[in-house]
Amino acid sequence: MLVVKADRGLGCKSCEVACAVERSESKTLAAAIREHPAPRIGISVEQGKDFVTPLQCRQCADAPCVTICPTHALHRRDKDSPVVMDHELCVGCKLCVLACPFGVIRMDEDSHAIVKCDQCAERLERGEVPACVESCPTGALLFRSSENLIEEKRAAYLLTIERSTEKKAL
Repeated sequence: MLVVKADRGLGCKSCEVACAVERSESKTLAAAIREHPAPRIGISVEQGKDFVTPLQCRQCADAPCVTICPTHALHRRDKDSPVVMDHELCVGCKLCVLACPFGVIRMDEDSHAIVKCDQCAERLERGEVPACVESCPTGALLFRSSENLIEEKRAAYLLTIERSTEKKAL
């Protein structure tokens, strides 16, 4: 699962560049910038009032985009895999765009198919992390299993308790 640490984001857009290169035909930055059509990126760095954060598909457990897709272009290979797109099946109806609770699915006007993050499904199959995670210089993007994430949260909570009891002892 992709974890976003918004407080670590700089807005450098390394994740966007890495996503574009990963989705390019050439898989190299120098060649990817000259490809036509340009690689369709699945992540975007957005500016909030006092923060910058990357936005990408959150891979909902009960994904409304998968449920609403009339052609099954959006699907999961199995219950633990990310939502992927079969561009050959997409008819451009935009129902998934409307159903996405996070507004991170968009329409590509050139291909008339949707663009969304698939967590670099091919990389995951090879045991690698998504390109955006690998490229993030500040650790604003992490890739964790749900078990590891729960354990990290538990450890952080215990540390908070420990620190509060130390302050009381002083």
